[in-house]
Amino acid sequence: MLEPAFDDFLHYLLVERGVSDNTLTSYQRDLKNYKTYVEKVSRKSEWNDIGRSDIIGFLYKLKDDGKSSATIARAISSIRAFHHFLIREQLVDHDASLHIETPKKERKLPATLSSADVEALLAISGHTPLAMRNKAMLELMYATGLRVTELVSLEVSDLHLTMGFVRCMGKGSKERIVPLGDVAKNAMDYYLQHGRGHLVKRGQDQNALFVNQHGRPLSRQGFWKILKEIARDSGIKKQITPHTLRHSFATHLLENGADLRSVQEMLGHADISTTQIYTHITKARLKDIYQTYHPRA
Repeated sequence: MLEPAFDDFLHYLLVERGVSDNTLTSYQRDLKNYKTYVEKVSRKSEWNDIGRSDIIGFLYKLKDDGKSSATIARAISSIRAFHHFLIREQLVDHDASLHIETPKKERKLPATLSSADVEALLAISGHTPLAMRNKAMLELMYATGLRVTELVSLEVSDLHLTMGFVRCMGKGSKERIVPLGDVAKNAMDYYLQHGRGHLVKRGQDQNALFVNQHGRPLSRQGFWKILKEIARDSGIKKQITPHTLRHSFATHLLENGADLRSVQEMLGHADISTTQIYTHITKARLKDIYQTYHPRA
């Protein structure tokens, strides 16, 4: 039977490894597809019967289904971790995932907004509590480059307006301090002074910085919905995700002369190679400007 070991591994990830809900969901999705392939295509009912050819067959199926190299690489990582677990628990006598090569990830340039698009997006008018919150959220996200999970996890105590910075917990529970500009500080101050108190009900013990209309912490999905509505109302045609503002933050900093190490620190990237992709964006944009404006281009 394949199911018991599958369930044991997910329990191990949650309890012993303490992975996040998002990571657990990714493992679960990858390995569920893998288990289904093993059962229905390979027709194997024991993990010890699985060989390297079964894994390769599954990876070819992912490729035939049009999955990206990044998705396939993540699936390989999940499969490797699972087979290492099987070995550790002495449920199999061999590691079928040995010598499985990980495909090179396609280095796609992230989508960014122009400065004009950012201005349009942040031109949120209105003096309702929700309008104040939305203005403060987007100004803060563009000013700091926070991930959406980091943004909605902020508590009031993480904001230090007098000192001009915000404290957040990034990936791997790593704390970082990110400076705030005057525009974001003013929007946050206005929201705290005039908006948040109307959303959090009297007597409600709520530490979350950004709350929904019921006074409860705003969710990632809730933020995404708000962002899409604001982008639509702003007349922005391109597809926008919460990460688009993070990408725009980094790109605009580099375009205006910020050094790569500082941008890496503000984004919370563990490896500077992750930050370097933004240099490709700025170079591509410079090339477009050259082609457009140079008389002999």
